[in-house]
Amino acid sequence: MSNPDEREVNEHDEGLDAEEQATEASMAGQEGAEAEKEQEDLHLETEVAEQGPCERHITVKISPEDVQRYFDREIRELMPTVQVPGFRPGRAPRKLVERRFRKEVSERIKTELIMDAIAQVSRDEKLTPISEPDLDIDAVLMPEEGPLTFEFDLEVRPEFPMPDWKGLRIEKPVREFTREDVDRVLEDLLHRRAALTPQEGPAQLGDYLTCDITVQTDGQTIAVHKEQTFRLRRVLSFQDARIEGIDELLVGVRVRDRRQTEVVVSEEAASARWRGQKVTVLFEVQEIKRPEPPELNEELLSLYGFASEGELRDYLMSRLQRQLEYQQRESARQQIAQLLTQAADWELPEKLLQRQSQRELERIVLELQRSGFSDEDIQAQANMLRQRSRELTAQRLREHFILERIAEEEGIEATEEDYQQEIALIAMETGETPRRVRARLEKAGMMDILRNQVIENKVIELILSQAQFEEKPYEPQREDAYGLDLALTGVAEKESEGAESPSAGGGTGAEASAGQ
Repeated sequence: MSNPDEREVNEHDEGLDAEEQATEASMAGQEGAEAEKEQEDLHLETEVAEQGPCERHITVKISPEDVQRYFDREIRELMPTVQVPGFRPGRAPRKLVERRFRKEVSERIKTELIMDAIAQVSRDEKLTPISEPDLDIDAVLMPEEGPLTFEFDLEVRPEFPMPDWKGLRIEKPVREFTREDVDRVLEDLLHRRAALTPQEGPAQLGDYLTCDITVQTDGQTIAVHKEQTFRLRRVLSFQDARIEGIDELLVGVRVRDRRQTEVVVSEEAASARWRGQKVTVLFEVQEIKRPEPPELNEELLSLYGFASEGELRDYLMSRLQRQLEYQQRESARQQIAQLLTQAADWELPEKLLQRQSQRELERIVLELQRSGFSDEDIQAQANMLRQRSRELTAQRLREHFILERIAEEEGIEATEEDYQQEIALIAMETGETPRRVRARLEKAGMMDILRNQVIENKVIELILSQAQFEEKPYEPQREDAYGLDLALTGVAEKESEGAESPSAGGGTGAEASAGQ
């Protein structure tokens, strides 16, 4: 006895019956109307539960009619090319195609329905998502009948009354740079090309020391860092700690000397076990090298890409100006934030702060790079930020939400020209080509960070254009900290199989300059 599918195969040479042929012709004739109809909104039942200023739990029901509409559209698109045994391509009866491909089509439209519904909910409920929805689409079941129901958590931008940002009174650091300022920067530039000569005598401030660093608590060794090279300055910073007065400890040491000190581990340390704990740090000196800067000659000028010392000095003057502009933006941002976020006392979700802390660090590193700061300065700044990541991230997020609102209301956007300008500045300072910088940023998923940086700077410029200024002299401060790109107490312990450590310094864009 033959089954129904076999009977349909036997009848395929006769073609479709009259009703099916009429249906197929009707479909072709109605294609334009159906395409337009399919753009209509979904019929949704939505419940939005507020779980905090930035968190919503959302339950959505999609009507059976919408589910059927999406299903019918997929079947129509499938019909012309579908291959069913016994039928020429595109000639299988619709009912047979529906039976054979129902599961596959249902899974396909499920994802599309859910994504369209989420977008519509965000629009209708006036939500501004700040992260992807927390939803496992695979766990959502397609119903045999009735509505398609799913629920998810969403982080959204908090709602707040916009502060009055026009006519703010702001202090502005100003300075007319002199030849002496350029001399200082040129000295620092030549120092980075210095030959390092081994020393048998006592270490001096500014020497490079290579040390084995051992970290202990109650006589127990918790971390050992072999052959770490750093420049002897007043402060030595790590990702999770900062040793003040390291110069007093190590100036005068010789090779094989040992010194020790105590330091309190940051509350933001990746290794939760040692947060806030006092640890003993032992230094065993392996090598001392003294930098001997080269002379500025034609060969060195050519290496830097300049035809004359005058060109190099002009470039260094522009770098000083960019660094002043960075300080002006940071000073303005801090004052604007203080004035605009007085009412922004909403609590931010801990998981949001944890996720955004690395992104904020990456944003600041990009800003420092394009402003012409050295790798040493950037690493020291990055370590400081890591040690206060939660506090700083919370403040920066509040600032970002307010600046983003202003950008939306004023129609401020990032253009391709803006991206090119920022990338060109980073390339000039890092010695890369603009194409390589862009490829690196895109690969690391950092173009959105660059976009935020561009837009926020544009908003700050707008605020400053309508602000009242009180100028104050700016005195460039010579950096007295050296940053090592490592956690003193080691990486975070894995709490579960396959967990990733968030402590590594990778992805910051700031390369440690030890040993360079």
